[in-house]
Amino acid sequence: MLDEFAEAGRLLSEGTGPVALDTERASGYRYSQRAYLIQIRRRGAGTFLLDPIDEPDALAPVIDALRGPEWVLHAADQDLPCLRELGFVCAELYDTELAGRLANLDRVNLASMVQQLLGLALTKGHGAADWSKRPLPDEWLNYAALDVEVLIELRDAIDEQLTAQG
Repeated sequence: MLDEFAEAGRLLSEGTGPVALDTERASGYRYSQRAYLIQIRRRGAGTFLLDPIDEPDALAPVIDALRGPEWVLHAADQDLPCLRELGFVCAELYDTELAGRLANLDRVNLASMVQQLLGLALTKGHGAADWSKRPLPDEWLNYAALDVEVLIELRDAIDEQLTAQG
C-alpha cells in the first residue's frame, strides 16, 4: 500500500493544472466528519481513490504533491475539515458550489451544475452510504470517482460564466 500511495504522489506531482478533490464520509452512521475515501483527479495523472483509514501516514507523498496546485472542490466546507485532519494543506481553492451561487444559478448541487453547464448526467445515489464499511463495493467506488471526473471542466465552465458576468 505504501508503494501505491508513493506512486500516486509521483503521478500527481507530474500532472498539470488544478487538482479536483472530494471526500466520502459516514456522518449519518458515525459521530465524526472523518474522510473514509479521498477522490483526486489531475490532468496528466489520472483519477485516484485513496483509503485513508488503515495507513494514514502513507498519505504523505500525496499530501506533498498537493501542496502547490489549486484545489477544486464542490461544497468545500464539507471536505476541507476532514482533509485538514489528515494533514492536507490547501494554498489556493476554487469551490464550484460557491461559484455557482455567485453566478446566481438556481441549483448548485454537483449533478445539477454538471448537467446545466457541461450537458452531462452524473449517476448519483451513494452519497449517504456508510463509507466506513470495508470493503467498499465497486459500484460505490465508481460513484465516488464520478465526483471528480469532470470537476475541473465544471470549474472552467463556471469561471467563464462568472467572467462574462463581470
